[in-house]
Amino acid sequence: MAEENVLSPVEKENQEISRRYKDMLKHTYQTLTKDDKKLIRKAFDLAVDAHKDQRRKTGEPYIFHPIEVAKIVADEIGLGATSIAAALMHDVVEDTDYTLEDIEELFGERIARIIDGLTKISILNKQDVSIQSENYRKLLLTLSEDVRVILIKIADRLHNMRTLESMHEDKQMKIASETIFIYAPLAHRMGLYNIKSELEDLSLKYTKPEEYFSIERKLQETKKEREKYIEDFSSIIRERLEEEGLEFEIKGRSKSVFSIHRKMISQHVSFEEVYDKFAVRIVYRSDKKNEKFLAWKIYSVVTDIFRPNPKRLRDWISQPKSTGYESLHITVMGPMARWVEVQIRSERMDELAERGVAAHYKYKENYQVEDSKVDEWISQVREMLDNNETQDATEFIDNFKFNLYAKEIYVFTPKGDLFSLPKGASSLDFAYAIHSNIGDTCLGAKVNGKLYPLSHELQSGDQVEILTSPNQKPKTDWLDFVVTSKARSKIKASLNAARRAISEDGKEILIRKLRHLKIDFNESVVNDLQNYFKTRNSQDIFYKVATGEIDNKSLRKFAESKSGITGFINRFRPKSKTVVTQEEEPKQKLDSLVFGPDEEKLDYDLASCCNPIAGDKVFGFVTVAKGIRVHKNDCPNAVSLQANQAYRIIRAKWIDSSSQLYRAILNLNGLDRIGLVNDITKIISSNLHVHIRSINISEEDGVFDGKISVSVKNKSQLDKILDQLRQVDGIQKVSRTYAN
Repeated sequence: MAEENVLSPVEKENQEISRRYKDMLKHTYQTLTKDDKKLIRKAFDLAVDAHKDQRRKTGEPYIFHPIEVAKIVADEIGLGATSIAAALMHDVVEDTDYTLEDIEELFGERIARIIDGLTKISILNKQDVSIQSENYRKLLLTLSEDVRVILIKIADRLHNMRTLESMHEDKQMKIASETIFIYAPLAHRMGLYNIKSELEDLSLKYTKPEEYFSIERKLQETKKEREKYIEDFSSIIRERLEEEGLEFEIKGRSKSVFSIHRKMISQHVSFEEVYDKFAVRIVYRSDKKNEKFLAWKIYSVVTDIFRPNPKRLRDWISQPKSTGYESLHITVMGPMARWVEVQIRSERMDELAERGVAAHYKYKENYQVEDSKVDEWISQVREMLDNNETQDATEFIDNFKFNLYAKEIYVFTPKGDLFSLPKGASSLDFAYAIHSNIGDTCLGAKVNGKLYPLSHELQSGDQVEILTSPNQKPKTDWLDFVVTSKARSKIKASLNAARRAISEDGKEILIRKLRHLKIDFNESVVNDLQNYFKTRNSQDIFYKVATGEIDNKSLRKFAESKSGITGFINRFRPKSKTVVTQEEEPKQKLDSLVFGPDEEKLDYDLASCCNPIAGDKVFGFVTVAKGIRVHKNDCPNAVSLQANQAYRIIRAKWIDSSSQLYRAILNLNGLDRIGLVNDITKIISSNLHVHIRSINISEEDGVFDGKISVSVKNKSQLDKILDQLRQVDGIQKVSRTYAN
């Protein structure tokens, strides 16, 4: 009997690699020529050879990752052969023996430049010693060189997020926080709305797993009911549109987990109370000439059948978003009194919405097409980067994120020229948007013919005339009412010019004073001074010395202190005696938390922004001057800390909570009645023997709102309180809240 032909593990892997490669080619969004396929095959062969001895954390061959990234680039983003080839080789220079010169020799300067940009980003992301925001700023510099670098990096991040299960929990938190902090906003700004939505959902899955899985489970439980509802809703519209002789397709979907979670948080409602979980998209066929006419015709048909919510009309066809996004959004009251969002767009608009920036360059990878929206935004990014010398890296990224996500308003000049600004922009923002010199010399503005101050917040549709004077100069308080990055950076540049001159004098004074204290002036001492006086940079130190804010007495205290970097970690180790600061009374030494891989006992404080209690999932954040602060994983500040300064994060683990009480704050609301407060206090104090620190309940028209602060031993005791309060007659909602 002949032996069966059994494939070896290596042969099976090779088969799987080949299958994935063919699948990637089969699903490319663009049509590939023979030359395109040759280029991609050449890149694939090189990547397979380069990564042949490497494995991912999952144990899979490393080549699976570049193939999947290339597939996202080809299918979900919709880029062509050059980008697919670059995606296949995106880790080659960083992780293998191949050099950038090898790539340039084999594939030319254009692909080598893209891979160089991707390599720089990957290397930066591994350098935990520097502030992560600085890395983000350098990442954005690559955007100025070639948009495809950012698009491929977004694809790389998406695949990493899809396979994050294999990572350690600490790493999951860092990568997920980084994703929601910068990559999801970038995908949003690039018009990649599906990818943005998936990145947000996956980030929530790892930063707030309990909330994520709770919403996902409820969506699954109601899936059939929702699908039937959307189908019934669509069939009513479909019938009427067919009568009009239109060619169209209706797609129904649920809102993403992240968007539902965001509404639950922002509106303080439960899953069941989020009113518009349904969305329907009508995609119609039209030539360019009739697109707008047909969109409003469909709008008319839909609103004839279902009553629209006038507050929820969004017309991005007459005035597209700055990403180029075009669509007409309306929210209507569907059957069973349920709100449904309806999006109306042509096939061309739909392609633009699905593919974002890539759709602009569908057949012209050399990027020599004219597209004012995309090119205008990229030039804005370049300008922001060129003008950020005076900005702290973290502030720069915060401003940049604001400009990525901000809703837009549209403002007219006296001549009728249209400018797009973020919502909340002032007259001064508009002045800087026109030109830096106009901003610097701005006195005020005439808005719709009426005189207003510089701080006046503009509204969409305003016509604005800027008034200037050659004697006007930027002032510090201008920073209080500008929101655009350009305005902030230009104002700071002007203010810093004068400050720089004073700082130079301060530096000379400081050198003399330190010499008197027998301290050598060097970079290490300047860093110690920054930490001790809590300043952002050395220029602030010099300025404060020049103005006398840092005087001889302060410098003597600095010389006597042990706040230098050398004592940085030792400051957080438990001391043999209690240390009393000016602000704090002696406090009990805690032993319920351990830190780091060696599970050391270190001094710490519980962060007031989220008030962790024993049993909560937490992490430690090493501050510059106040030791370790312990935050909950779902603290409002967690994402920013994890993404922005991950090198300061230290693992924290609860080991004992029997002897310590923790503060927790509860929110309650419902229908008021006689004896309600007595029932609440009886449950907490008498039944559960928990100390009530404070209670505040107010009533208006029969509805009450309350806030109770209690001292509990651990999370299970808190959960018991919440469960019993929910059963009290009249109480409709009970939830734990933050102290702020």
